[in-house]
Amino acid sequence: MSYTTENIKNVSLAGHGGTGKTTLFERLLFAGGAISKPETVESGKTAGDYSPEEIERKISIHAALGHVDRGDKKINFFDTPGSADFTGDVILSFRAAEYALLLVDARDGVQIETVKLWRNLETRGKPRGFFLNKMDDDRADFDKVLGDIKDKFKKEPIPVTIPMGKGASYRGVIDILNGKAYLVQGDGVEKEGPVPDEWKDAFNAAREKLIEAAAEGDDTLMEKYLEQGSLNPEEMHTGLIEALGENKIFPAFAGSALKNSGLIPLLDFIGDVGPSPLTARDTAKTAEGAETKVSVDPARPFSGLVIKTSYDQFSGKLSWIKVITGKLAADSEALNVSENKKERIGKIYICQGKKLEEVRELAAGDVGIIAKSATMKTNDTISAGDAGLTFMPLRLPEPVHSVAVNAAAKKDEDKLGEALVRAADEDRTFRYHFDGETKETVISGMGELQINIILDKIRTGQKIDLETHVPKVAYRETITKKAGAEYTHKKQTGGHGQYGKVVLEIAPLPRGESYRFVNAIFGGAIPKNYIPGVEKGIVEGMVHGTMAHYPVVDVEVKIVDGKYHPVDSSELSFKLAARNAFRESMRQAGPTLLEPVMDLTVFVEEKYLGDVMSDLSGKRGKILGQDSAGGIAEIRAEVPQAELLRYSIDLRSITSGTGSFSVVFAHYAPISGRIADEVIKAREHFKITETEE
Repeated sequence: MSYTTENIKNVSLAGHGGTGKTTLFERLLFAGGAISKPETVESGKTAGDYSPEEIERKISIHAALGHVDRGDKKINFFDTPGSADFTGDVILSFRAAEYALLLVDARDGVQIETVKLWRNLETRGKPRGFFLNKMDDDRADFDKVLGDIKDKFKKEPIPVTIPMGKGASYRGVIDILNGKAYLVQGDGVEKEGPVPDEWKDAFNAAREKLIEAAAEGDDTLMEKYLEQGSLNPEEMHTGLIEALGENKIFPAFAGSALKNSGLIPLLDFIGDVGPSPLTARDTAKTAEGAETKVSVDPARPFSGLVIKTSYDQFSGKLSWIKVITGKLAADSEALNVSENKKERIGKIYICQGKKLEEVRELAAGDVGIIAKSATMKTNDTISAGDAGLTFMPLRLPEPVHSVAVNAAAKKDEDKLGEALVRAADEDRTFRYHFDGETKETVISGMGELQINIILDKIRTGQKIDLETHVPKVAYRETITKKAGAEYTHKKQTGGHGQYGKVVLEIAPLPRGESYRFVNAIFGGAIPKNYIPGVEKGIVEGMVHGTMAHYPVVDVEVKIVDGKYHPVDSSELSFKLAARNAFRESMRQAGPTLLEPVMDLTVFVEEKYLGDVMSDLSGKRGKILGQDSAGGIAEIRAEVPQAELLRYSIDLRSITSGTGSFSVVFAHYAPISGRIADEVIKAREHFKITETEE
């Protein structure tokens, strides 16, 4: 069955780990008739968690996509991971969906990842709501958690469904919008019925709030509500669509996914009220580099964004694409705008977890999969022709945890490299590079768990024995005062000799300015054609400093005098003379070591605040500030990179696994004393190769 854009709904199910996202995803597919039997996470057979790693660990690692056909509507659901290590797949779902449903444990309330997800959605202006799960638990408290949400986010959640009881007395939910009760039916789909008498007061109070929220969506409706004190069902429906699409209200739903409770009214609300892709606008960049907004529009020629790449052992490479304009048809031709290459579109699929269903076309706003693409990769723009626009890439966080890795057997290095390329294709928060300075292959990601899962997959899939260790820090050297030196390179051989004399003066530059070369030669002491050789020698001299052979930065080098020989001088002679003159100057200019310092932001529950700040002080950290809201503290600090190489492990230990952080490079800062001595000692056996000499 094909759907038009206005009848497609895209929903991201997101939340803190353990709140029940995969269970809700599974039970929504069941309640909507997409699967005949719901499975549990423990069984390893759910539609959402289907990779070997997910089945073994009983957690979501990748985003899964499924859909429910509800009347004339198609509702796409993204099941997303709860761990911060796999936030990349949450972000791609936020980009592709017009609505986010944040799962909150009805026992524990808002948790750290919920706060971070909310902040991400706030930056996007994305409509969102809440599903308060596990209402069948004795510790569940619907009103208390609603209050917690209001306290932490400063927004009042509006109940669309309310629970009938909790724990052992939990009977189901009441649909406030449609005035119906839905009773728990064991393992079956919940049963519709009238609102029980004992719940009518609660229903009436909640309906009054929902009517008021609907009036927020339209000025005319607000006037009527203020005059008459109520709205009819049709007006409520219209007002809620407007208010939700404009992100003015935040609906809240009660339920127990494991008991198939609260699902039918949730599906009905999303189908009837949830934002359609027609309300959404994506961000693109023009050929001139200016940002512009592109509306989801079925009337325009086809264009779309590749939001994810995955590899299946049977289907091969799978490119997930969000269609933004026009229609994507099977057996057609398109242009990969990002690569400027034509792409043959073969078969197109939609999916229920790992099960692929072939379709002939995808409408604007829909999400599907192209198999075996020759050129597509995540973030590529695909279009019917080059319209001069490329969609902006996913806004992914910078990696926070790094490991140096190598194959135990040298013959496996190429195989390891290919596996790392594929891993980085599948998860754009995972990166790798070869550090020419430290001679290490360094992989980086969002946490230890993500890194370990990727390495385990490579070990088992490629049969490679891997070795890992903490990466080396890329220190730098600089100078603290002015100095000068001269050096004469003179070498006599059988034919022409080598001769070049260089006189240099060097001085410190402000931090971050790197290098400046000044030619102050007058009177032809060194001919102009040899000056490039002088600068080459200086640049080569800066590759390895005089303290610990680290690169030299933030130095101005001025060539003030020199001497040449009309026969024996050459560019090589002056390059060698300049390199040695620079090194001699540096030894006299108060050389010092620099270490990279990082901007660190830590999110922790307030009860761990003191322990975290004490730990950062012990790591030579400088606290820049902190904020607290609703029991969650945000700490901002500057900390040397050397102290953060295993911080994801340290923070997990301090906060019982609840804390998280982000980190970006800030600047280089001087080090001295014992710390500098240890860095120098560690480089005692460093050898400069002959070509570098």
